[in-house]
Amino acid sequence: MPSPPAAQRGIQSIEVGGALLQALADQGRALALKDLAAAAGMAPAKAHPYLVSFCKLGLVAQDAASGRYGLGPLAMQLGLISLQQLDPLALATPLIEELAAACGHTFAVAVWGHRGATIVRVAQPPSAVFVGMRHGTVMSLRATASGRLFAALLPPALVLPVLRDEHKAAGDRGAVMSADFRAVLQAVREEGCARVQDVYLPGISALAAPVHDGRGALVLSLTAIGPTAVFDSRLEGPLVQRVKSAATRLSLQLGGHASRG
Repeated sequence: MPSPPAAQRGIQSIEVGGALLQALADQGRALALKDLAAAAGMAPAKAHPYLVSFCKLGLVAQDAASGRYGLGPLAMQLGLISLQQLDPLALATPLIEELAAACGHTFAVAVWGHRGATIVRVAQPPSAVFVGMRHGTVMSLRATASGRLFAALLPPALVLPVLRDEHKAAGDRGAVMSADFRAVLQAVREEGCARVQDVYLPGISALAAPVHDGRGALVLSLTAIGPTAVFDSRLEGPLVQRVKSAATRLSLQLGGHASRG
């Protein structure tokens, strides 16, 4: 058997200094020298020479009035270029495959299309029993987890026309946005995910968690679907927490922030 590859040799001083950049990114605000050094786990006297060099490169900028250090123009430019190179669907596809294998449920990615929330990626679990999904399926805004998530988090100007069409197609004579449905959407916002049980199809449950980009826009949902008998849709349950955590990680990769709820 071939021996495992040896660890590549790096430059230790760059790795040490990188802790300062990581601390600035983690804190999300400008910091005084002593606070930045403490966040990076080093003494101020050790941190200062690194910061001087980073300032010269544009990775860090020091405010002339307060003396605080923040990320500089080069760091921001690198971040923007990195975001431009990211493809949300390319990142989400292996993620739902991993989730399907680990959780034993069907996982899907939905995006907002001209007809509403639309399934664009599907990953099936290795188990013999699962819920089949098809690419291109448009999800009901009222009755599905994916649909409710988009209805709750997208601007009403986008949602209402699709909701009216769905309302008309169903022959429903009630209000397009009833008080009960408004309460459902408010619960989605408060919980940070959408959950349904035996709503669209008897015996089928689902949950959907949002993925945001660096502008805070909802770009896609991670959706889990499975038989109600074995689908744990409790908000505090491990399945909901795992899906929300995966959505948060993907949001962070896209420059977004951690989801609330």
